[in-house]
Amino acid sequence: MTELTQGIFRIIATTSMGRAVVYTIGHIIIAMNVVYWLTGASLFEAGLVALVEPLINGCWYYFLDRLITNYSISSKQT
Repeated sequence: MTELTQGIFRIIATTSMGRAVVYTIGHIIIAMNVVYWLTGASLFEAGLVALVEPLINGCWYYFLDRLITNYSISSKQT
């Protein structure tokens, strides 16, 4: 693994934003496939539908992750 990929993985693993981005991308892909297979919509239509809810969930995940991370850090310091 190169230094670049190690750095990318380290950022993803250690930051709330990195984890939220990976979660959101995976959620969009899953939602797009569910809409496509369950409704028969085109991939373009399924992609449009799949963007809204996962982006909101990604923001919610980021907020929760930051809250838990900050709580975890503050409880370790006391």
